[in-house]
Amino acid sequence: MTHRTHREVRLAARPQGPVTDDLFEIVAAPVPEPGPGQVLVRNTVMAVAAVMRTLMDETSAVPMPSFGLGEPLSGPVLGEVVAAPGTGFTPGDLVEHHLGWREYALLDADGVHRRDPALMPDPAAYLSQGPTAWMGVVHGAEVRPGDTVFVTGAAGGVGSLAGQIARLHGAARVIGSTGSREKADRLVRELGYDAVVIRGGGPVEEQLRAVAPEGIDALFDNVGGEQLRAAIAVANRGARLALVGALSSQLAKDGTAPTVEIDTLALLARSITLRGVALYDHLDVIPEWNRRFGEGLRNGTLTFPHTRLHGIEQAPRALRELTEGRHLGAVLVEL
Repeated sequence: MTHRTHREVRLAARPQGPVTDDLFEIVAAPVPEPGPGQVLVRNTVMAVAAVMRTLMDETSAVPMPSFGLGEPLSGPVLGEVVAAPGTGFTPGDLVEHHLGWREYALLDADGVHRRDPALMPDPAAYLSQGPTAWMGVVHGAEVRPGDTVFVTGAAGGVGSLAGQIARLHGAARVIGSTGSREKADRLVRELGYDAVVIRGGGPVEEQLRAVAPEGIDALFDNVGGEQLRAAIAVANRGARLALVGALSSQLAKDGTAPTVEIDTLALLARSITLRGVALYDHLDVIPEWNRRFGEGLRNGTLTFPHTRLHGIEQAPRALRELTEGRHLGAVLVEL
């Protein structure tokens, strides 16, 4: 292979608060040469997620390694195999792997997953956060027909799918939360939410009681904080509350994690289940989700709300705008 360069995004400094563009540097590096058993992939589209802000810190409670200072960031990405000597991969194969934030990636064959280009109408849908949404609705909140379901952080990459999945599982009423009236209106108009409470629009518990006068039966919580407290206060007897994300901690302006006071007597008295669920314990849902998502996108029962930015130089902006709540749904970067 002729020597050439590609671009990668490296972590230039640890954040002291919100994501800023000066925390990243875009560097030209040689395209790596694959050896036997290795796969060289030309990355085509990558996803950013709120957890990446957490992984920019030197240490975090997330069971994933933090990004190294001066090293490329990483994250979910689709690409096309360029060369794969001594492996079962063929040049041109569509694959998914975890070495995003660079235009080319070199991996051992066991770190690369072949994807069927015919399964999704748009292969970028493989980068949805649907597996987390599916896991939280099905295994965490155990949504049942007739339930009133509250999804916090409903406009994000996870929440924008969780509400749709809850409806597929028979939820009678789906309520979301988000940070702006514009997003709230879009959630109702485009994603089938029945009502939306707005962060900063008054006490969340009061808003939730107004739109769920008969209480909630299931919670899909991406946020924590005041929204989790409100859900417990409004939860019906036997409610299932799934903790799937902790955006109030991950996106805290000063970098400090807020604590949540929980009314444990309410949990006891009303037999409420509070359960943390993480995708790394439920990786078996990924192929199931991919099949169902492909079907749902084709027959119109599911949509993939997302924003695409173009060019690896836009990746820092993509993560910054995601953490600022600028977009509805997933945020992708075409490389």
